[in-house]
Amino acid sequence: MNRSRTQFFANSRVLRGSLVIVAAAALGWTVAAVADDHTQEDEVDVVIDATPIDRTNGQFMPVSFAPIVQEVGPAVVQVSVIAEAENVSDNLPSWMEDPRWRRFFGVPDDYEERMPRRQERGAGSGVIVSSDGYILTNNHVVANAVEIEVSLSDRREVSAEIIGTDPDTDLAVIKIDLTDLPAVTIADSDNLEVGDTVLAVGNPFGLGQTVTSGIVSGLGRATLGLGYEDFIQTDAAINPGNSGGALVDSQGRLVGINTAILSRSGGFMGIGFAIPSNLAHNIMQQLVTYGEVTRGFLGFSGQDLTREMAPSFDLDEDQRGTLVLEVNEDTPAERSGLQHGDIVTHMNGRRYESFRELRFAIADVRPGTDITLTIIRDGEEMKLEATVGSRDEIDGEAAIEEDESALEGVTVSDIDPQARQRYGIQSRVQGALVVDVDRDSAAARAGLRPGHVIVEINRERVRDAEDAVELTETRSEDGRTLLRIYSARFGFRYIQVIEDGR
Repeated sequence: MNRSRTQFFANSRVLRGSLVIVAAAALGWTVAAVADDHTQEDEVDVVIDATPIDRTNGQFMPVSFAPIVQEVGPAVVQVSVIAEAENVSDNLPSWMEDPRWRRFFGVPDDYEERMPRRQERGAGSGVIVSSDGYILTNNHVVANAVEIEVSLSDRREVSAEIIGTDPDTDLAVIKIDLTDLPAVTIADSDNLEVGDTVLAVGNPFGLGQTVTSGIVSGLGRATLGLGYEDFIQTDAAINPGNSGGALVDSQGRLVGINTAILSRSGGFMGIGFAIPSNLAHNIMQQLVTYGEVTRGFLGFSGQDLTREMAPSFDLDEDQRGTLVLEVNEDTPAERSGLQHGDIVTHMNGRRYESFRELRFAIADVRPGTDITLTIIRDGEEMKLEATVGSRDEIDGEAAIEEDESALEGVTVSDIDPQARQRYGIQSRVQGALVVDVDRDSAAARAGLRPGHVIVEINRERVRDAEDAVELTETRSEDGRTLLRIYSARFGFRYIQVIEDGR
């Protein structure tokens, strides 16, 4: 390759190398008000049965689910809400948003503050989890609520107060001032398997309590763009009004809180989602005890290790784990000795095969708790000790998604001040700036784009365009090139470029 060849930019070099989501309730997805009189209380007294169901007992479906429904039904309630609408100036024409027109027609600037806020009515479901009146529901059911009324199965109607909400998981805890209530038994949702029978109990369309049946269609789904998603997918029919209702197993134990549907029509299409009971129970206890949810934090970003990338780290293709993309400065991760390029396989001896699973596990750990990470670095297994911090320390971990993932047709240059400003490249980032990528190249298919910065090639550091040229002069035997790149939008991540015909 001719190092002096330039294209597009001064000092540039050409490298030649080897469905609609529909919330199942009438109200929006906004943060709900929290009761002002929070005091630290004991945990909610719930009944937990963590015994796995017997999947080998019997070959046929039961003749009737009636005994289960009779047991669970009284613990599922209807939640009716009067909420303040977000927009209060809908009755004004759009051109009246301009302050100049408002002044011309004598409309005061504080018109919105003076006008009474519109109110909306909505309804969802809830699940009684303790005999003294604690109820789990969705945050979007009680969002902006000014009045909440709970209707029990025995036709009693009583007001409820919001104990706490967690928009990141779309969970809320409300409470009614009654005792000796029928409460559901909570199962260990980690024991669920795809194919298990489940029932959805709720109040769709305000019809009254309704039961639908199905199976667990999938686990670990993330579809709604919330901060923390680990949904159970089910084909048990879930419709508007089912939000906050119960998803129970074949023994009548709570395994999830019904939350949303995936639909093109707005109605049920066979794909519903529920928040696992373990996650709901954890969030509820934090809201009741502390009035807020505090999540554990280490301070690194990562992506799943793929079969294609594993050999580049001297690992077997079947190796699973989290590939560390970046370790933030002055964080528990940095203090533990974690480095980019490490593969995290276990936390406290438990295997985590994906970044999503590991991120959830870390979030569930209380700040100040010591943990042990098992990592693979340069092909060798190591253990690191870390003290979990609070997510308030910095803005938070960036969940980096991996691209479909050598460099024929890629043009690079050194990074000058103008390029840093144009592409939003931080001053600490050093490497070769990608200024052009042939749209038909393997690099383009791997996700490399103009504005990206190549900071490593095959685990070798890239300081400038010259380094990038030298590191791609020789084709790899397997036709694979591992890149660590940076972009202002996604931060650091790894991609693998695979040459045509490999």
